[in-house]
Amino acid sequence: MKDHGLIGLEEGLSLNSREIQELYKRYMNPSLASMIGLLKFDKRYVRAEGVKVWDDSGVEYLDFLGGYGALNFGHNDPRLNAALERVSGAPNLLQASLGTLSAVLANNLAAIMPGELRHSFFGNSGAEAVEGALKMAKAATKKKRVIYLEGSFHGKTMGALSVTGRSKYQTPFAPMVPGCIMVPFGDQAAMEQELERGETAAVILEAIQSEGGVRILPPGYLEKTRQLCRQYGTLLIVDEIQTGFGRTGTIFACEQEGIVPDIICTGKSLGGGVMPISAFTTTAEIWDKAFGGFDKCALHTSTFGGNTRAAAVGITAIRMLVEDDLAGQARLQGDYIMRRLQELQERFPGFIKEVRGRGLLIGIEFNPLARGILNKVTGGKINQIAEEYMAALIAGELINNYQIITAYTLNNPNVIRIEPPLIITREQLDRLVNALQDIFQKYQSMWKFVLASGKKMITG
Repeated sequence: MKDHGLIGLEEGLSLNSREIQELYKRYMNPSLASMIGLLKFDKRYVRAEGVKVWDDSGVEYLDFLGGYGALNFGHNDPRLNAALERVSGAPNLLQASLGTLSAVLANNLAAIMPGELRHSFFGNSGAEAVEGALKMAKAATKKKRVIYLEGSFHGKTMGALSVTGRSKYQTPFAPMVPGCIMVPFGDQAAMEQELERGETAAVILEAIQSEGGVRILPPGYLEKTRQLCRQYGTLLIVDEIQTGFGRTGTIFACEQEGIVPDIICTGKSLGGGVMPISAFTTTAEIWDKAFGGFDKCALHTSTFGGNTRAAAVGITAIRMLVEDDLAGQARLQGDYIMRRLQELQERFPGFIKEVRGRGLLIGIEFNPLARGILNKVTGGKINQIAEEYMAALIAGELINNYQIITAYTLNNPNVIRIEPPLIITREQLDRLVNALQDIFQKYQSMWKFVLASGKKMITG
């Protein structure tokens, strides 16, 4: 048999970090691999359980990133793995039939939804849920325009990218899908002005902009937008892909504003961190307008959406969410860590500009640097790094010296996210606070920290 140079599963699992990085550079994304290496994020993790992960040297880390909200239940919960094992012999994909477990999952998802949201379509990723929601809104309203907020993040497929509010991700792929209008974050007048023009199928927004730097909409903004959408015949889509399933202290973040959207997008922790699955969910009336009848029931489909394994995990994840009261845990632990971080801000105002968030979705925004100092010292190189990787430098310090995994938010590189599994303990939360305190005490000022860390990044 011809040797194609294939690497077997067992051989792949035994590769070291250098070998993995070389494969990544040769066959995947060379620049990303180099950046990860410069930040010294290129660990080789071999085991994970709950909030903890271990690298190939046996070093234990705490995961405060939580899969960007996909690991609300922690790593490898045995109940989720058992659900996969339970259906291991069942057909996973059989489109010539109705999916038994996808129907059960839809029932259970409707049970935890606010209001009368009950009809769901299952996909594989959050971006797919957004794409489907946008298509549904246009089909149901027969309108063409979509309004989104500056700083938003809804995904990087073409439709989702067209309603993602950062030009860095849009410009290389222009033109965007036509009719997508961005309005300033929190500007109610600008929102109303656009809605008044008519022909708007949907407003899509996040109750908390996770990638935007954990920005919370102003009080009353969501409720007023809900009213305006009804007034102008526009559907309100709330993206709960990262904020849903207990993350912010309630099952869905929009519940804290007392509103029921027309469509909710979910994903990430719907799959328990074990399987990729997402959904968009709406009312019977809107579903019927968009996809009702034999001629429209197959307008939107997915090969892998709602497959047996993903649905089995989703069913189990929802039961765990409710029975373990993970939303309540997120609220209590979130209040605790928020207080501790705000105390840290008071002690080190030169480092921390603001701490904000809800539940266990928290952003720490660091103070920007005075441009003049670093420009003189480094000819602008360190300043350039600080502008794009400020929080990443802090994250690098945390992972390499304190074994705490975090990351910055995509649309605001000055913000580091605190988004651990909702099962985290107070002792583990204290480890983060103590690590940050140690960093601030060690460097005394932000520019000294960036100068030291930035030089390391450049020189390797």
